[in-house]
Amino acid sequence: MAKAAEGNKVRVSYTGRLEDGTIFDASEGCAGGENGSGPLEFTIGDGSVILGFNGAVVGMTPGEEKTVFIPVDQAYGDHREELVADLERKNIPKGMMPMPGEQLEIALEEGNIIPVTVLHVTPAKITLDANHPLAGKDLTFHIRLDALL
Repeated sequence: MAKAAEGNKVRVSYTGRLEDGTIFDASEGCAGGENGSGPLEFTIGDGSVILGFNGAVVGMTPGEEKTVFIPVDQAYGDHREELVADLERKNIPKGMMPMPGEQLEIALEEGNIIPVTVLHVTPAKITLDANHPLAGKDLTFHIRLDALL
């Protein structure tokens, strides 16, 4: 039977968990009735998934399942303090009332858009975090290779 290799397009089903067992993403419905994101299709080695997930799929055969631990350096990297910044309230659009935990998008001068998370809100400033929400976390994935495409 063919094994998944670099350059193959694959379809996988998965459940991602944090160290405490909390599910942060799944291709099928999560506990509590949340909808999953559906099976994931990607080309092995194209950089579209985290390094540890990519490497875990290499060598799998269709129908095979495995659980893999992915350390921070093979996931979203360390949480970087330089990506946390304070923004003066006067620099946000009038009427906008950001709340801690809210996800926003910031347009940079060169036209790039970056996602940020609101950490703190005071009358004078808003603290934003441009780290990936899973930065600094070890992850565990249960993966099933559904198909080589």
